[in-house]
Amino acid sequence: VEKPYLTFTETGFPDELIKELEKRCGHKVIGNISASGTEIIKDLGEEHIKTGAMIVYTSSDSVLQIACHEKYFGLDELYRCCKIAREICMKPEWNVARIIARPFVGETKDDFTRTPNRHDYAVEPFDIMTLDNLKKNNINVISFGKIFDIYNGRGITESIKTISNIDGLEKYIKYMKERNDEGLYYINLVEFDSLWGHRRNVIGYGDALKDFDNYLGEIINLIKEDDLLLITADHGNDPTWTGTDHTREYTPILAYSKNGKSINLGIRETYADIGETIADNFNVENQKIGKSFLKEIE
Repeated sequence: VEKPYLTFTETGFPDELIKELEKRCGHKVIGNISASGTEIIKDLGEEHIKTGAMIVYTSSDSVLQIACHEKYFGLDELYRCCKIAREICMKPEWNVARIIARPFVGETKDDFTRTPNRHDYAVEPFDIMTLDNLKKNNINVISFGKIFDIYNGRGITESIKTISNIDGLEKYIKYMKERNDEGLYYINLVEFDSLWGHRRNVIGYGDALKDFDNYLGEIINLIKEDDLLLITADHGNDPTWTGTDHTREYTPILAYSKNGKSINLGIRETYADIGETIADNFNVENQKIGKSFLKEIE
Protein backbone atom coordinates (compact mmCIF):
# COMPACT_ATOMS: atom_id res chain seq x y z
CA VAL A 1 0.00 0.00 0.00
CA GLU A 2 1.14 3.55 -0.68
CA LYS A 3 -1.13 5.19 1.92
CA PRO A 4 -0.88 3.80 5.47
CA TYR A 5 -3.92 2.41 7.26
CA LEU A 6 -5.24 4.42 10.19
CA THR A 7 -4.37 3.68 13.82
CA PHE A 8 -6.37 4.63 16.90
CA THR A 9 -3.75 3.93 19.55
CA GLU A 10 -4.02 7.21 21.46
CA THR A 11 -7.74 7.94 21.16
CA GLY A 12 -9.61 4.68 20.74
CA PHE A 13 -12.21 4.40 17.97
CA PRO A 14 -14.54 7.33 17.22
CA ASP A 15 -17.94 7.41 18.93
CA GLU A 16 -19.68 7.28 15.55
CA LEU A 17 -17.93 4.01 14.68
CA ILE A 18 -18.68 2.44 18.08
CA LYS A 19 -22.36 3.47 17.95
CA GLU A 20 -22.78 1.96 14.49
CA LEU A 21 -21.06 -1.24 15.65
CA GLU A 22 -23.35 -1.48 18.70
CA LYS A 23 -26.49 -0.82 16.65
CA ARG A 24 -25.73 -3.35 13.93
CA CYS A 25 -24.42 -6.07 16.26
CA GLY A 26 -27.05 -5.61 18.98
CA HIS A 27 -24.43 -5.54 21.75
CA LYS A 28 -22.93 -2.72 23.80
CA VAL A 29 -19.17 -2.07 23.64
CA ILE A 30 -16.79 -1.81 26.59
CA GLY A 31 -13.09 -1.00 26.54
CA ASN A 32 -12.32 0.94 23.34
CA ILE A 33 -8.72 1.54 24.34
CA SER A 34 -5.27 0.42 23.26
CA ALA A 35 -4.43 -2.55 25.44
CA SER A 36 -2.73 -5.90 25.85
CA GLY A 37 -5.11 -8.64 24.77
CA THR A 38 -4.46 -10.80 27.80
CA GLU A 39 -4.73 -7.91 30.26
CA ILE A 40 -7.97 -6.48 28.91
CA ILE A 41 -9.83 -9.78 29.29
CA LYS A 42 -8.63 -9.90 32.92
CA ASP A 43 -9.88 -6.35 33.45
CA LEU A 44 -13.18 -6.58 31.57
CA GLY A 45 -13.90 -10.29 31.11
CA GLU A 46 -16.21 -10.64 34.12
CA GLU A 47 -18.15 -7.51 33.12
CA HIS A 48 -18.45 -8.93 29.59
CA ILE A 49 -19.92 -12.20 30.91
CA LYS A 50 -22.34 -10.35 33.20
CA THR A 51 -23.58 -7.78 30.64
CA GLY A 52 -22.97 -9.41 27.23
CA ALA A 53 -21.07 -6.31 26.08
CA MET A 54 -18.27 -6.84 23.55
CA ILE A 55 -14.70 -6.01 24.58
CA VAL A 56 -13.27 -3.81 21.81
CA TYR A 57 -9.63 -2.71 21.82
CA THR A 58 -6.74 -1.80 19.56
CA SER A 59 -2.92 -1.60 19.62
CA SER A 60 -0.16 0.34 17.85
CA ASP A 61 -1.21 -1.49 14.66
CA SER A 62 -4.21 -0.72 12.46
CA VAL A 63 -6.49 -3.30 14.09
CA LEU A 64 -9.90 -3.45 15.74
CA GLN A 65 -10.01 -6.47 18.05
CA ILE A 66 -13.14 -7.92 19.62
CA ALA A 67 -12.72 -10.24 22.62
CA CYS A 68 -15.71 -12.35 23.69
CA HIS A 69 -16.25 -15.52 25.70
CA GLU A 70 -16.72 -18.68 23.63
CA LYS A 71 -19.30 -20.15 26.02
CA TYR A 72 -21.29 -17.12 27.20
CA PHE A 73 -21.18 -15.04 24.01
CA GLY A 74 -20.62 -17.76 21.43
CA LEU A 75 -17.98 -18.21 18.75
CA ASP A 76 -20.40 -17.86 15.83
CA GLU A 77 -21.82 -14.66 17.29
CA LEU A 78 -18.30 -13.25 17.73
CA TYR A 79 -17.49 -14.03 14.11
CA ARG A 80 -20.76 -12.43 12.98
CA CYS A 81 -19.96 -9.23 14.84
CA CYS A 82 -16.42 -9.16 13.45
CA LYS A 83 -17.79 -9.41 9.90
CA ILE A 84 -20.01 -6.42 10.64
CA ALA A 85 -17.00 -4.53 12.03
CA ARG A 86 -15.11 -5.38 8.84
CA GLU A 87 -17.87 -3.80 6.74
CA ILE A 88 -18.00 -0.69 8.92
CA CYS A 89 -14.23 -0.22 8.92
CA MET A 90 -14.03 -0.23 5.13
CA LYS A 91 -15.18 3.40 5.21
CA PRO A 92 -12.29 5.67 4.14
CA GLU A 93 -12.54 7.83 7.25
CA TRP A 94 -11.88 4.76 9.44
CA ASN A 95 -9.82 2.55 7.09
CA VAL A 96 -8.74 -0.17 9.55
CA ALA A 97 -6.43 -2.86 8.13
CA ARG A 98 -7.67 -5.86 10.13
CA ILE A 99 -10.53 -6.92 12.37
CA ILE A 100 -9.51 -9.72 14.75
CA ALA A 101 -11.82 -12.06 16.65
CA ARG A 102 -10.23 -12.86 20.04
CA PRO A 103 -12.26 -15.60 21.76
CA PHE A 104 -11.44 -16.65 25.32
CA VAL A 105 -12.61 -19.12 27.97
CA GLY A 106 -12.54 -19.35 31.75
CA GLU A 107 -14.79 -18.35 34.64
CA THR A 108 -12.91 -15.59 36.48
CA LYS A 109 -10.20 -13.04 35.73
CA ASP A 110 -7.67 -15.42 37.29
CA ASP A 111 -8.21 -18.15 34.69
CA PHE A 112 -9.32 -16.34 31.50
CA THR A 113 -7.28 -17.63 28.55
CA ARG A 114 -7.49 -16.96 24.82
CA THR A 115 -8.23 -19.91 22.55
CA PRO A 116 -6.77 -20.93 19.15
CA ASN A 117 -10.04 -19.90 17.46
CA ARG A 118 -8.76 -16.44 16.58
CA HIS A 119 -9.91 -15.27 13.16
CA ASP A 120 -8.59 -12.33 11.14
CA TYR A 121 -10.68 -10.31 8.71
CA ALA A 122 -8.27 -8.50 6.43
CA VAL A 123 -8.78 -5.98 3.66
CA GLU A 124 -9.02 -7.64 0.26
CA PRO A 125 -5.66 -7.29 -1.52
CA PHE A 126 -6.07 -4.30 -3.83
CA ASP A 127 -3.94 -5.54 -6.71
CA ILE A 128 -2.64 -8.74 -8.31
CA MET A 129 -0.19 -10.58 -6.03
CA THR A 130 2.52 -13.17 -6.57
CA LEU A 131 0.11 -15.71 -5.00
CA ASP A 132 -2.49 -14.88 -7.66
CA ASN A 133 0.06 -15.41 -10.42
CA LEU A 134 1.17 -18.73 -8.96
CA LYS A 135 -2.41 -20.00 -8.77
CA LYS A 136 -3.17 -18.70 -12.28
CA ASN A 137 -0.26 -20.79 -13.57
CA ASN A 138 -1.60 -23.93 -11.83
CA ILE A 139 1.12 -23.88 -9.18
CA ASN A 140 -0.04 -25.07 -5.75
CA VAL A 141 -0.11 -22.53 -2.94
CA ILE A 142 -0.56 -24.42 0.33
CA SER A 143 -1.15 -22.23 3.39
CA PHE A 144 -0.59 -23.32 6.99
CA GLY A 145 -2.01 -21.33 9.92
CA LYS A 146 -3.34 -17.80 9.54
CA ILE A 147 -1.86 -17.23 6.05
CA PHE A 148 -5.32 -17.86 4.55
CA ASP A 149 -6.83 -15.11 6.71
CA ILE A 150 -4.09 -12.59 5.92
CA TYR A 151 -4.83 -12.74 2.19
CA ASN A 152 -8.59 -13.36 2.52
CA GLY A 153 -7.97 -16.69 0.81
CA ARG A 154 -6.73 -14.99 -2.37
CA GLY A 155 -4.21 -17.05 -4.34
CA ILE A 156 -4.50 -20.05 -1.97
CA THR A 157 -5.20 -23.48 -3.46
CA GLU A 158 -5.35 -25.38 -0.16
CA SER A 159 -5.54 -24.21 3.46
CA ILE A 160 -4.48 -26.21 6.54
CA LYS A 161 -5.51 -24.95 9.98
CA THR A 162 -3.06 -25.07 12.87
CA ILE A 163 -3.42 -24.47 16.61
CA SER A 164 0.22 -23.88 17.62
CA ASN A 165 3.77 -23.58 16.32
CA ILE A 166 4.46 -27.28 16.86
CA ASP A 167 1.13 -28.35 15.37
CA GLY A 168 1.92 -26.24 12.30
CA LEU A 169 5.44 -27.59 11.91
CA GLU A 170 4.29 -31.20 12.30
CA LYS A 171 1.57 -30.71 9.67
CA TYR A 172 4.06 -28.96 7.39
CA ILE A 173 6.54 -31.84 7.63
CA LYS A 174 3.77 -34.43 7.20
CA TYR A 175 2.70 -32.63 4.05
CA MET A 176 6.27 -32.58 2.72
CA LYS A 177 6.59 -36.32 3.29
CA GLU A 178 3.23 -37.30 1.83
CA ARG A 179 2.89 -34.84 -1.03
CA ASN A 180 6.12 -32.93 -1.69
CA ASP A 181 4.79 -31.79 -5.07
CA GLU A 182 5.76 -28.54 -6.75
CA GLY A 183 4.39 -25.39 -5.20
CA LEU A 184 4.69 -22.80 -2.47
CA TYR A 185 4.28 -24.15 1.08
CA TYR A 186 3.58 -21.04 3.15
CA ILE A 187 3.52 -21.28 6.97
CA ASN A 188 3.15 -18.74 9.76
CA LEU A 189 4.28 -19.59 13.30
CA VAL A 190 2.05 -17.21 15.22
CA GLU A 191 3.11 -18.12 18.77
CA PHE A 192 6.44 -16.29 18.45
CA ASP A 193 4.28 -13.18 18.23
CA SER A 194 1.14 -13.87 20.24
CA LEU A 195 2.45 -15.94 23.17
CA TRP A 196 6.07 -14.90 23.58
CA GLY A 197 6.78 -11.57 21.84
CA HIS A 198 3.73 -9.56 22.96
CA ARG A 199 3.84 -11.14 26.40
CA ARG A 200 7.59 -10.31 26.73
CA ASN A 201 8.29 -13.89 27.76
CA VAL A 202 12.00 -14.37 27.10
CA ILE A 203 12.19 -17.95 28.36
CA GLY A 204 9.15 -19.01 26.35
CA TYR A 205 10.55 -17.33 23.25
CA GLY A 206 13.90 -19.10 23.71
CA ASP A 207 12.22 -22.48 24.16
CA ALA A 208 10.09 -21.88 21.04
CA LEU A 209 13.25 -21.10 19.04
CA LYS A 210 14.80 -24.37 20.22
CA ASP A 211 11.66 -26.24 19.14
CA PHE A 212 11.78 -24.53 15.75
CA ASP A 213 15.47 -25.42 15.33
CA ASN A 214 14.69 -29.09 15.96
CA TYR A 215 11.93 -29.16 13.34
CA LEU A 216 14.02 -27.09 10.93
CA GLY A 217 16.63 -29.85 10.86
CA GLU A 218 13.98 -32.32 9.72
CA ILE A 219 12.65 -29.88 7.11
CA ILE A 220 16.14 -29.38 5.67
CA ASN A 221 16.63 -33.15 5.44
CA LEU A 222 13.43 -33.40 3.37
CA ILE A 223 14.39 -30.65 0.93
CA LYS A 224 15.11 -31.79 -2.62
CA GLU A 225 17.79 -30.51 -5.00
CA ASP A 226 15.49 -27.95 -6.64
CA ASP A 227 13.73 -26.72 -3.47
CA LEU A 228 14.20 -23.26 -1.97
CA LEU A 229 13.57 -22.54 1.72
CA LEU A 230 12.93 -18.94 2.83
CA ILE A 231 12.66 -17.92 6.49
CA THR A 232 11.62 -14.43 7.48
CA ALA A 233 9.27 -12.41 9.70
CA ASP A 234 6.71 -9.70 9.03
CA HIS A 235 7.85 -7.50 11.93
CA GLY A 236 9.91 -7.49 15.10
CA ASN A 237 8.63 -8.34 18.57
CA ASP A 238 11.59 -8.27 20.94
CA PRO A 239 10.59 -10.15 24.13
CA THR A 240 13.16 -8.18 26.17
CA TRP A 241 11.64 -4.79 25.29
CA THR A 242 9.13 -2.72 27.25
CA GLY A 243 5.39 -2.61 26.61
CA THR A 244 3.42 -5.16 24.59
CA ASP A 245 3.53 -3.75 21.05
CA HIS A 246 5.62 -4.78 18.05
CA THR A 247 9.20 -3.51 17.99
CA ARG A 248 11.13 -1.95 15.14
CA GLU A 249 14.34 -3.95 14.62
CA TYR A 250 15.19 -5.35 11.19
CA THR A 251 13.71 -8.76 10.41
CA PRO A 252 15.84 -11.61 9.02
CA ILE A 253 15.79 -13.16 5.57
CA LEU A 254 17.40 -16.59 5.48
CA ALA A 255 17.50 -18.43 2.14
CA TYR A 256 18.63 -22.06 1.83
CA SER A 257 18.94 -24.58 -0.97
CA LYS A 258 21.15 -27.65 -1.23
CA ASN A 259 23.43 -26.08 -3.82
CA GLY A 260 22.97 -22.45 -2.87
CA LYS A 261 25.78 -19.93 -2.42
CA SER A 262 26.79 -18.72 1.02
CA ILE A 263 26.43 -14.95 0.71
CA ASN A 264 25.21 -11.92 2.64
CA LEU A 265 21.96 -10.67 1.09
CA GLY A 266 22.48 -7.30 2.76
CA ILE A 267 19.80 -4.95 4.03
CA ARG A 268 16.99 -5.03 1.48
CA GLU A 269 15.00 -1.97 0.47
CA THR A 270 11.63 -3.70 0.63
CA TYR A 271 9.88 -6.80 1.93
CA ALA A 272 8.59 -7.21 -1.64
CA ASP A 273 12.01 -8.62 -2.61
CA ILE A 274 10.81 -11.94 -1.19
CA GLY A 275 7.70 -11.97 -3.37
CA GLU A 276 9.79 -11.15 -6.43
CA THR A 277 12.22 -13.96 -5.59
CA ILE A 278 9.35 -16.45 -5.29
CA ALA A 279 7.90 -15.29 -8.62
CA ASP A 280 11.35 -15.62 -10.20
CA ASN A 281 11.80 -19.10 -8.71
CA PHE A 282 8.56 -20.37 -10.28
CA ASN A 283 9.06 -18.35 -13.48
CA VAL A 284 5.75 -16.47 -13.21
CA GLU A 285 4.96 -12.80 -13.78
CA ASN A 286 6.30 -10.54 -11.03
CA GLN A 287 4.95 -7.29 -9.62
CA LYS A 288 8.03 -5.16 -10.39
CA ILE A 289 7.88 -3.69 -6.89
CA GLY A 290 10.88 -5.34 -5.27
CA LYS A 291 14.04 -6.96 -6.62
CA SER A 292 14.55 -10.73 -6.83
CA PHE A 293 17.69 -12.11 -5.19
CA LEU A 294 17.30 -15.60 -6.74
CA LYS A 295 20.29 -15.26 -9.07
CA GLU A 296 22.44 -14.04 -6.18
CA ILE A 297 21.94 -17.28 -4.27
CA GLU A 298 21.91 -19.82 -7.12
